[in-house]
Parts: sequence; structure tokens; C-alpha cells
Amino acid sequence: MFRLVFVEPRIPPNTGNAIRLAAATGCELHLVGPLAFDMSDARLRRAGLDYHEFATVVVHPNMDAAWEVLASGRIFAFTGRAERPYTDVEYRDGDALMFGTERTGLPDSILTDPRITERVRIPMLPGRRSLNLANAAAVAVYEAWRQNAFRHAGGPVGDALFT
Repeated sequence: MFRLVFVEPRIPPNTGNAIRLAAATGCELHLVGPLAFDMSDARLRRAGLDYHEFATVVVHPNMDAAWEVLASGRIFAFTGRAERPYTDVEYRDGDALMFGTERTGLPDSILTDPRITERVRIPMLPGRRSLNLANAAAVAVYEAWRQNAFRHAGGPVGDALFT
């Protein structure tokens, strides 16, 4: 399955929503510290509802520790400073989809790191600043999963229950 990576997330509900996304899709969620909140934060727990037990969440204390785990596969850095749309990538199991902080995105030190396979962007209308982090992550994870025929999904595709 895919690896969703949040580098230094700042807003607990975004991470809670990412936990719910990881539980729903089977992707691994990697959180790279320092985190701006404690994993027991009530806002994080509330946004993740009761999905925490179904999600695989790995917390790395810093980027160096994350690189040790992530560098074994392809890493796609999502940034508004890329030219290639995220839909032009042929995603494979084990790929990492990396996102930066809610306010600033990924820093240049990561975007230019040789371990980054490619920088990609989610297209938006001109003059719009950004998508919500959890929404952008969901767009990316579902595209990668769709390209892989929703592998591991139970039941017919499209029988989602929205709560």
C-alpha cells in the first residue's frame, strides 16, 4: 500500500482526518516531527473518530529518522512549486506521498533532496492559495489507490458509507 507522509504537521484535526484516511484506505501514515501537538490531543482524537485502532501511524522524531524508512521507495513531494500534475505519475505500492506543513508546505531542503523522486502538484484555479492539507492528502491517496484498482478494498467499489 501507499505511505502518506506529513512533515511537521501543525493542525491536530488535519492529522486526525489523515488517520481516518489511513484507516479507510489502508495506507500507512508517517508523521515527521517535531509535531506541533501531542498525539493524545483531543482535537486529533475527535477528527480521527474511532478509526485510530484501524490505522497504521508511524511517528518519526525528525526528518533524518524518516529518511531511513522512506528512502527505500519512491517519494513524491507535493508542492505548488512543481510543474507536473500528480495525475501524470504511475503510482506503485510502497510509494510515499509527502506533504509539508499547513502554512508553508515542504521546505527547500526537502524539495531539493536527492531522495525525492519527483515534485508534483495538485492543479487549482489561478489565485487560490492552497487546499486544506487533509483534503490534498485524500485527493492524492485516492488517485494512487484508483490507479492500482483499489487493491485490498473490500466489497464493490463505490459502496462507501459517509458519516
